[in-house]
Amino acid sequence: MTKFFFSGSSHTKLDGKNRFVLPQQMRFGLVENGSLEFTLALGIGGCLAIYRKSDMEKIVEKFQSKQHIAKYQKFFTLFFSTLHQTTCDSVGRVLLPSVLKQAVGIDSELVLVGVMNQIQVWPKKLYDEQFQVGDLDIGKMTEEAFALLSEEEKESDGKDLLNQLLQKSHV
Repeated sequence: MTKFFFSGSSHTKLDGKNRFVLPQQMRFGLVENGSLEFTLALGIGGCLAIYRKSDMEKIVEKFQSKQHIAKYQKFFTLFFSTLHQTTCDSVGRVLLPSVLKQAVGIDSELVLVGVMNQIQVWPKKLYDEQFQVGDLDIGKMTEEAFALLSEEEKESDGKDLLNQLLQKSHV
């Protein structure tokens, strides 16, 4: 079985009750153990993020190990006080709580973007400002991102070499 990841994007609008429709393909990716439950949370860079229940459990576990570090207390209070565990209705609509809507400045239009293990929810205006294709150096961004893959291999090769040297010194 291949590991699922979110991708693609969709433009949508909030209805009069602060709900938006989550595209069917994105909804399918949120289903775990036959249940469609997920968490809406503050994201990085001015967006919200939708996480699968199991991914949010991993995030919480990692944050718990850092909960006594003073400089993160304000963030933890804000982050956990605004977490919204939810699901979709029968039509695929998701209620966007007012506190999250205000936190990132969503008015009525938003962009849903699948990015690996999350669905980012961007205010359309901010998304358009930050991701204008003509304003981005796509070639450089792509080159740097793919270089991360080879850095990982270099780190792995270095660790393998170090392990080999350590094993030889203990023989």
